[in-house]
Amino acid sequence: MAFLPTMFKKLLLSGLLLSLASACCLPATAATFKMKRGVNLDMWTTWPDESRWNDEGVLLPYPEWRKTLTEQDFRALKQAGFDFIRIPVDPSPFLSDRTAAFRDRLYESVLQSVRLVNRAGLKAVVDLHLIPAGDDRSADMIQVMEKPALFERYLETVRTMGRTLAHEPPEQVALELMNEPVIDCDPSPVAGWPVKLRRLFAAARSSATRLTLVLSGGCWAKVEFLARLDPRDIPDDNIIWTFHSYEPFLLTHQGAKWAGDFIRYVTGIPYPPYSVPKPEQKKILDGIRRRIEDEAPPERRAGMLAYLDEQYALIDTPEKLSEVMEAPFRTVEAWAGKYGIAPENIFLGEFGMIRREYGNSYRMPAEWRAAYLHDVTTLAERYGYAWAVWSWGGAFGITDKSGKLDPVLLKGLGLK
Repeated sequence: MAFLPTMFKKLLLSGLLLSLASACCLPATAATFKMKRGVNLDMWTTWPDESRWNDEGVLLPYPEWRKTLTEQDFRALKQAGFDFIRIPVDPSPFLSDRTAAFRDRLYESVLQSVRLVNRAGLKAVVDLHLIPAGDDRSADMIQVMEKPALFERYLETVRTMGRTLAHEPPEQVALELMNEPVIDCDPSPVAGWPVKLRRLFAAARSSATRLTLVLSGGCWAKVEFLARLDPRDIPDDNIIWTFHSYEPFLLTHQGAKWAGDFIRYVTGIPYPPYSVPKPEQKKILDGIRRRIEDEAPPERRAGMLAYLDEQYALIDTPEKLSEVMEAPFRTVEAWAGKYGIAPENIFLGEFGMIRREYGNSYRMPAEWRAAYLHDVTTLAERYGYAWAVWSWGGAFGITDKSGKLDPVLLKGLGLK
């Protein structure tokens, strides 16, 4: 009868291997925090210089939208059909020595902001949102990434924010550790973001053991950089992975002066481009070409003109535009499928189309923007991903001149 223990061991081993094989192909456990349709709030409207940050009246309440938005505004969002808010919080004041005397009150004010949103029946994602580069700041994205001592201080900010939010209901509050990290964009083989991401995760989890954490890939949270990550490096199922998409950039950022030296000359292209006759399309493009020829630096003109033609050719038919817009979603889907990440654990954290660039007279028609928002949200929901439109106000705002939600854009978003 000696063969029975041997047979039992073989059967046990066989069952274990089958279980492991099955487990590798099943989606990971869903995150505690659930969301579907959201909107990003404004981070700054006054952009106070750091020299004034020692004045509590300049920074508090924090974030700045607390000075203008009320619970009634959030109830309007809830009534319209949104279920969560992404709250961009600039961490720079937490890293500045000028706020040392009242820094605890800054954290407390963020907590009060979250509770204000929750009281209105909306969930909240606290998004630590460094600006890419600020000439008048002691800490911005570039500096945090390049200065080891400053990154250590940022880790401490993440720990403290995690501690601040740790006792909130995990079904109501999530924490995003860094918005659009500007790192690893260079095609060099050295990849610094996975190492920093693991450290950020460890810092947050050391103080916030129950909260869902929102993580992204490097290089502005683009999808191809999310696809470079191995999520198994983060030993936690209570994670939501996020990406941003403003494709096609030629359409979504028309006239934006801060988005490079080319796109500022581009205005008037409708969405979709082929919604107007060919002669009208040519007239619009000719106008852009004239602006480039008249206003762009001479050494850049030829390159810009060629780039305009190249980019427009990618989106001038329904089939080509659809391919450009869906490509990010296909990339994420393939990555998620490889690692068994469920669609409900993926989040399109930002998308949108510019309304009007600051200081620019050109205003994008609401109907064009609504059509774009409809197409993006339709894609996201088809793939099963939550989304948050950028943003409440500002250049990409979904509110009208009076600060009320624009019904045309709400309809585009599939809301009331």
